[in-house]
Amino acid sequence: MNHPTLERIDNADKIKAASLSELDMLAADIRSFLIEHISKTGGHLASNLGVVELTIALHNVLNFPQDQVVFDVGHQAYTHKILTGRRDRFDTLRQFQGLSGFPKPHESDCDAFGTGHSSTSISAAVGLATAKKLRGEAGHVVAVIGDGAMTGGLAYEGLNNITEELDNLIIVLNDNELSISKNVGSLAEYLAKLTSKPAYFRIKDATKKVVLHIPLIGRGLYRVIHDTKSVFKTLLVGSNFFEDLGITYFGPIDGHDIKAVSKVLGRAMTIGKPALIHLKTVKGKGYVYAENDPTAFHGIASFDMDTGEHPSNLTDSFSKVFGDSLYALAQQDERICAITAAMTEGVSLCRFAAAMPQRFFDVGIAEGHAVTFAAGLAKAGMRPCFAVYSSFLQRAYDEIVHDVALQNLPVTFLVDRAGIVGEDGETHQGIFDVSYLTSIPNMTVYSPYTYTQLKALLGEMGRCEGPTAIRIPRGGMEGRFADCYEIGDYAVYGREDASAAVVTYGRMTAQALDACEELEKSGIHTKVISLLKIKPIDFDALFCALAHCRKVVFLEESERIGGIAQQLAAELLSRRFAGRYTILALNDTYVEQGKPQQLLRVYGISAQDVVRAIAEEDAGEREEET
Repeated sequence: MNHPTLERIDNADKIKAASLSELDMLAADIRSFLIEHISKTGGHLASNLGVVELTIALHNVLNFPQDQVVFDVGHQAYTHKILTGRRDRFDTLRQFQGLSGFPKPHESDCDAFGTGHSSTSISAAVGLATAKKLRGEAGHVVAVIGDGAMTGGLAYEGLNNITEELDNLIIVLNDNELSISKNVGSLAEYLAKLTSKPAYFRIKDATKKVVLHIPLIGRGLYRVIHDTKSVFKTLLVGSNFFEDLGITYFGPIDGHDIKAVSKVLGRAMTIGKPALIHLKTVKGKGYVYAENDPTAFHGIASFDMDTGEHPSNLTDSFSKVFGDSLYALAQQDERICAITAAMTEGVSLCRFAAAMPQRFFDVGIAEGHAVTFAAGLAKAGMRPCFAVYSSFLQRAYDEIVHDVALQNLPVTFLVDRAGIVGEDGETHQGIFDVSYLTSIPNMTVYSPYTYTQLKALLGEMGRCEGPTAIRIPRGGMEGRFADCYEIGDYAVYGREDASAAVVTYGRMTAQALDACEELEKSGIHTKVISLLKIKPIDFDALFCALAHCRKVVFLEESERIGGIAQQLAAELLSRRFAGRYTILALNDTYVEQGKPQQLLRVYGISAQDVVRAIAEEDAGEREEET
């Protein structure tokens, strides 16, 4: 598909020289380009369609990289990437070693700050703007933050740290009434009530023009009026939260009007104070399917751009089984509550929310609050379950330790997207929860491999005496299922007298089973020990299962440092295990974007790596025997 205006106007210099009608055509071209490419690669569509004009206006007014922009969350930065020399790489979007779906300073000096999680932009922008002041550097810093991200507490910590001297700081509030799930809470209601105050600005401009032209006393009189303008404005149009913090407020303004947004940006850069520009936008703008269902088109796999049809969700997935199971349990136990942090659809709680709204709580993008809120519920006799993505739970570590585990409260954490997630890259991989959750006293941690195991664990919610975390991967069950026997909390697949063993947990059990099947073809008898409970570990039962093994491979898709494999290896040494062992885990690294199966191979934790580790050891032993 041709995009003639985009091919002709593809950077900030050309945008500044273009007419308004040309910029409108550019916006249409960019939308067409985004729909065409994301329909093939997948990605965040609706959020990017909603900020096309906003981003064009930024490039029309700002001078990159002297001026800097921080995109909150960052998944809405596609237009910015297109206009900063990365258009030709969009075929590689979110693919291994391709163009990231988030701002990356290593990709361009126009990406001022790496982002991926919510509510960080204001704090980062305050830091960047302060540094400019300290170093005597010119330029403005703009934080682009959505109304959904404004439900996160960190945004208010950043606002609270803004001083009047930061006249090089501008906050652009992109208000589309959506994050992923529909926004909730008092802030959403407050933003909905804010109305434009054009009368104030018209009167202000007219007053300045008239007063300055009064002979002799004009400038002095204007200074008096200027010094009392806050009182005048409050009397005329009232104040608002941002103004009360000393931040000049502009808006709301149509975020799809390039001329209006450019004008107010220019004005904000000259007022001599930090400013906030409130823009109203439509998520999914310009693509009817995304406008009608922005949640489905928020983060989406490849789809048919002509019909909007996209692969439906799996008939079953770990998330869906969780949602259905919790719903059924809550019907039987009135103590059970469900909590999410703006991810109702993502963690499959829609059915629960519709049927039992009084026991369903969407707290917005506020994971720390969600954990302490759950602690309060549990302390008062309820049985709360906080369902959250692994990478987002990182934001609430202190609350888990201090408010839940220290008091040994019966809060269940459903840790979704545990392990390698895929195309969202470093900021979203769930590779740290094992290390930090298993280090917390009183915490019990499970990592089920099957839906049956997950259902059984959830069934124990009403009887748990302390905090419990249940880790589930993205998607459904993988691999084949063999007959097994149980030793304690562990399932053992394969022959009891096998000479080699793979110890693993969760969905990596599938990789281990595939490896064992391959090894059997070479005459190497290997068994798999799948740990359902990874904290606390029943070492006696485990070593009973390892009694005849000469070789052990510990396999996990989480960080080696503080991981289960490291703990098991230390116990092997203390018990003077006669065989040898190998740890296959992530070695002090961040996992980049790519297909999960591809990433398992790249980082050396796939079935092939298990086969290689055991086969090489077996070959070495045979050489020693001869």
